[in-house]
Amino acid sequence: MPHYTRSGDDGSTTLWGGGRIPKDHPQPEAYGAIDEASAALGLGRALSSDGRTREIAVEMQRRLYLIMAELAVAPGKSIPDDFVTDSEDVDQLEAWASELEQLAPPPNEFVLPGGSPGSAALDLARTTIRRAERETVRLRGHGHPVNDDTIRYLNRASSVLFDLARYEEQQAGIDAIRSRQTTTDMAAQ
Repeated sequence: MPHYTRSGDDGSTTLWGGGRIPKDHPQPEAYGAIDEASAALGLGRALSSDGRTREIAVEMQRRLYLIMAELAVAPGKSIPDDFVTDSEDVDQLEAWASELEQLAPPPNEFVLPGGSPGSAALDLARTTIRRAERETVRLRGHGHPVNDDTIRYLNRASSVLFDLARYEEQQAGIDAIRSRQTTTDMAAQ
């Protein structure tokens, strides 16, 4: 049986709990950006030879999948408990960030993505997560209820992906390529 339904051929999509909306509505824009970030994170995981990078990436992808489901719930429908992002999920990201920063201290200069294939994919995932965060905030601005911890999770996820990309470069034996401009220089401008 084919995996397509043809129901989206009219430019609309079905929400969790029923109802259809246009595919360019802020709701599918938000969960679609998260889907893209998860795919980029999967690429980074596939390109990494480091077990810790792959482990963190899989766990983040699992949470992103649930965030997509959380954001796909139809307005007025209750969000299943399994989908809800909470403070413990955010705490896990903060713990990973601390771990990674101990293992690969972040540079005080801006970094040019592309030090290694894995780190480049992780930096792509980081920028996509940033867009997903903006789209999710926009969705909330349109009156859709969005859990505060979901926004916090997306914000922390981009930081963890920055740290994970630097860790990935370190594990590959590659120094991050610096932009020659420090974060202090930029703040002074």
